[in-house]
Amino acid sequence: MTDINKPDLRPVNPRFSSGPCSKRPGWSLDALSDAALGLSHRGKIGKAKLKLAIDLTREILNVPDDYRIGIVPASKKKMAGLDDEYRSTLLESGIKMR
Repeated sequence: MTDINKPDLRPVNPRFSSGPCSKRPGWSLDALSDAALGLSHRGKIGKAKLKLAIDLTREILNVPDDYRIGIVPASKKKMAGLDDEYRSTLLESGIKMR
């Protein structure tokens, strides 16, 4: 087995790691005080945040009133695998894909 020496040089930021990144200076857990976490998208706060996101998307992008805006919780990798499933579901519902 090969011996591995501990490096002499350490990162300037002592909270550096290959895991979650360190927070910006001044960050506090209080920043999450009204965060909608877990399944809270089903609750009052989560639904209000989703509505705000949809309303702002419509306003900023000038989306016509008769267009629907959907927010799908998934990563790009997950969405790539589910794309066909979502497409067929939307087509079956009568929503036109462009």
